[in-house]
Amino acid sequence: MTDEANEGTPPGLPAPAPPGTSALPEGTYDGTVVLVTGGGTGLGKAIAAEFARLGADLVIASRKEERLKSARDELAGLGGRVAAVACDIRDPERVAEVFDAAQDAFGLPGVLVNNAAANFPVPAEDMSPNAWRAVVDITLTGTFFMAREFGRRHLAAGAPGSIINIGASYAWTGGPGFAHSAAAKAGVKSLVESLAVEWGPYGIQVNGLVPGLMPHEDMTDDIRGNLDRANPAQTSREGQQTGQQASQAGQLGARQPALRVGAPRELGWAATFLASPYARFITGHTLVVDGANWQRRGLVSPEVMTVREQMGRGPFEG
Repeated sequence: MTDEANEGTPPGLPAPAPPGTSALPEGTYDGTVVLVTGGGTGLGKAIAAEFARLGADLVIASRKEERLKSARDELAGLGGRVAAVACDIRDPERVAEVFDAAQDAFGLPGVLVNNAAANFPVPAEDMSPNAWRAVVDITLTGTFFMAREFGRRHLAAGAPGSIINIGASYAWTGGPGFAHSAAAKAGVKSLVESLAVEWGPYGIQVNGLVPGLMPHEDMTDDIRGNLDRANPAQTSREGQQTGQQASQAGQLGARQPALRVGAPRELGWAATFLASPYARFITGHTLVVDGANWQRRGLVSPEVMTVREQMGRGPFEG
């Protein structure tokens, strides 16, 4: 493409630093145990990877045991030791067992990343009671149970620590088509602010971290399908594209103020900073890593489409 063709085209935000690099010193997390829920795939695994590169001993937890072994093997090649524990975070007894297993393996976790969540798009009028309960119980109640167990053990030990709750931007804006998840994530954001004040005197930080559009392998088929309807493109895993995939990712990126999608490692870098010695005075804060997409507004409001239309569903029939 010629320079003339590029003239007047905004460049967007620069690409992230290469995989495997970090702004933090090597060994920042030497001797620190980091527990990541939902750490077997997707963004949870990407976050765990960046802690591992900096020397952390990892405990990854997931409801699905089949995901844990491959993730454990992959993460073990990056740095510290890795343990994998199956857990349903909706059950406080199982949550306690996860912490017991972590302490038996490596010691008391110094960092907890509450990444596990449930989500799927559905019009509110179609949502079953079980669908509502499943999403709220995993996303909000499970996050609280994990945070409570972490807090109780740290208070008893007189040890400082750091909690990072993975949130969503629709905690501020509401999420049409995701009423269950938006309500739960609003609760997660409130927990950040409440627990930061309650546990600050004991040396426990509590922060939130919100990802933008960061294509990864753990995106559910229905969420990916919604993206495909908006843009008939598939982005490759970990934000790396070649050929047609790069073109399609560019189409998704064109819908972002950054003119690109995010890479999962960018969320991992933010997490490792928030829990690091360089962010000790940051607590009760929710950091959004989305290229300003959630703040985007048009000069003219677009035509309204119902959630059913956006999902390709017919009229509600009762």
